[in-house]
Amino acid sequence: MRLHFLGATGTVTGSKYLIEHGGRRLLVDCGLFQGYKELRLRNWSPLPVEPRSIDAVVLTHAHIDHSGYLPLLARMGFRGKVLCSPATFDLCRILLPDSGFLQEEEAEYANRHKVTRHQPALPLYTREDAVRCLELFSPLAAGHGVEALPGLHLELAHSGHMVGSSFVRLQGDKRSILFSGDIGRPHDPVLKPPASMRGADYLVLESTYGNRPHPQHRSFEQLAAVIQRTAARGGVVVIPAFAVGRAQALLYGIHRLKAAGAIPDIPVYLNSPMAANAMEVYLKHRDELRLSAQECREVAGAAHIVGSPEESERLNGRRGPMIIIAASGMATGGRVVHHLKAFAPHQRNAIVLAGYQAGGTRGATIASGARSVRIHGQEVPIRAEVAQLDDLSAHADAGEILQWLRGFSIVPRRTFITHGEPDAADAMRQHIERELGWEVHMPYYLESVDLA
Repeated sequence: MRLHFLGATGTVTGSKYLIEHGGRRLLVDCGLFQGYKELRLRNWSPLPVEPRSIDAVVLTHAHIDHSGYLPLLARMGFRGKVLCSPATFDLCRILLPDSGFLQEEEAEYANRHKVTRHQPALPLYTREDAVRCLELFSPLAAGHGVEALPGLHLELAHSGHMVGSSFVRLQGDKRSILFSGDIGRPHDPVLKPPASMRGADYLVLESTYGNRPHPQHRSFEQLAAVIQRTAARGGVVVIPAFAVGRAQALLYGIHRLKAAGAIPDIPVYLNSPMAANAMEVYLKHRDELRLSAQECREVAGAAHIVGSPEESERLNGRRGPMIIIAASGMATGGRVVHHLKAFAPHQRNAIVLAGYQAGGTRGATIASGARSVRIHGQEVPIRAEVAQLDDLSAHADAGEILQWLRGFSIVPRRTFITHGEPDAADAMRQHIERELGWEVHMPYYLESVDLA
C-alpha cells in the first residue's frame, strides 16, 4: 500500500490523498485549493496522476476544499465510482453545481468589467461539468461497509463536522489507514459529536486549529454583543458563512438570541439559496443533529431567503439595522463580496467572521486588521467593526483532537499531520509526540510514502 499526498500539505485546502493498493488507485477527497494565488494555480495545473487511472474516489464530506475538484476530474476522464455518505451526496448535488455556476459568473463579471489580465477569463469548470459528475456518485447506506477496491474494505463513521461528514477507514489484508477528514466539535450546538474510532495502523489527521484552543466563552454571547452594538448604530452586520454548516449554526444562534430577547428583532437575510436548500438536507438527515424537528423548522424560518441576484443587489442600497448572512465563508467569492464592497467602508457596520480564515483569502486579510481588501480589482477600505468568532468554528481544536485520539484502541504506527497552516500543523505534531508518544510526520506536497 502506498500513500501520495496531492493536497492539504502546508495548507488547509486542496485535500487529495491517493492510495495505491493491489495495482489499483483510490483517491480520498478531491478538493480545490483556495487562498494564496500560488495554491489556486495548482487547480489549473495537470493532476500528478492520470485521472483515467483512478479507480474510485471516497469523500470525507461535501465542502469544496474536499470535493470541488471532482467536476474537473470527471471532465479529464475519471469514470470510477464516487463513494460517500448519503448526506454528502445530497449536499454535493447542491454545492458542486453552485461551484461551477459561481466560477462561470465570476469569469463573466471579470470579462464584462475588464478586471482580468486573461483574454478572456475562463471558469475552471462549468455548472454543466458539475452536474455530469454527479452521475458517478454511489452513496453508501449508513452503517454499511463496502469493498472500495479489491482487498480494500471501506468504513465511514460520523465525524461531526457537518451533516454527512465522515471518518474514512480503509482495511487491507495486512494494514489499515484512517483519514480524519475534518473533525467536528464534541459540544457543537447543532451537530452530534464525532464518533469514537478504534484507530488504525496509519492515521492522516487534520490540524486546522492545532496551534490554539477555541475560546472558552460562548460565541453566541459575543455575537449578540456585536449585533447589539451595530443595531444601536443603525448599521448592517455582514457575516460571511459557508452555505453548509456555519450558515445553519448561525441561524440557530440568532434564532435563540432573538427568542431570549438578547438581540433586537431586526431583519435577517440569508443571501444564499444554496444554504436554504442545504437546510432541507439537514432536515432529511436529522439523525445527525441535536435539534428536534420543531427546532429545525424554527431555524429554517429564522431568516428571509434572498433569491435573485437583483434582490441581492437591492440589499446593498439599504440601511440598517439588519443582518446579512452570505456565502462564502472566507469571502473568496459569491454574493458576500458584493456586500463587503457596499458595507465594509462604513464605520456604523460590522463584519463578523464565523470560523477559520485560510491564508491568502479575503477573510484572512480582513481578520488581520488590514485597512483595505482587494475585490474585483479595487481596494475596498475596511472601516466597519471586525469581529472573529473562533468558537463557532466547526473544526475541533488541539485539545479536542487529542481527546478523540485517546479513545483509540489501535495506536497508529505513524500519524501524518495535514490540513493545517505550517505553524498549526507543527504545533499539532508536538502535542501528539509529547502527550501521546506517537510517531508523527508532516508530509510535503506530492510526497509519497510506502505503508510497509
